[in-house]
Amino acid sequence: MLQVTAQHRIFLAVEAVDFRKGIDGLMALCTQRLGQDPFSGSMFVFRNRSGTAVKILVYDSQGFWLCQKRFSQGKLNWWPHGAEAAAMLSAGELQILLWNGDPPKARLARPWRAVEGTAPSSSLPQMD
Repeated sequence: MLQVTAQHRIFLAVEAVDFRKGIDGLMALCTQRLGQDPFSGSMFVFRNRSGTAVKILVYDSQGFWLCQKRFSQGKLNWWPHGAEAAAMLSAGELQILLWNGDPPKARLARPWRAVEGTAPSSSLPQMD
């Protein structure tokens, strides 16, 4: 089973790709266009030209997963634009994207932050 966790690095390919590409073709895009190692365990997210589907490629140390979601109605509401080949997303932002939402408009908490008003506790027992 494929799980998306906060520890995953998630890269979105900004430019649309030919969805006839399978694992090998998308691996080549990861290396050549995105400049990333497809064996790193990072998730790579691609969209088709019409914006009606996404593919996710990830290596889990035993093999590659290639997942595809085709939206039953409409097109993607959001996809990054720009000169960079890839954009990074958090796990929460990817979940919003996969539900055809708009991650930049979502008011998500920062993924890692110190809880305010707390200090390291000295009342914990010390290990000998």
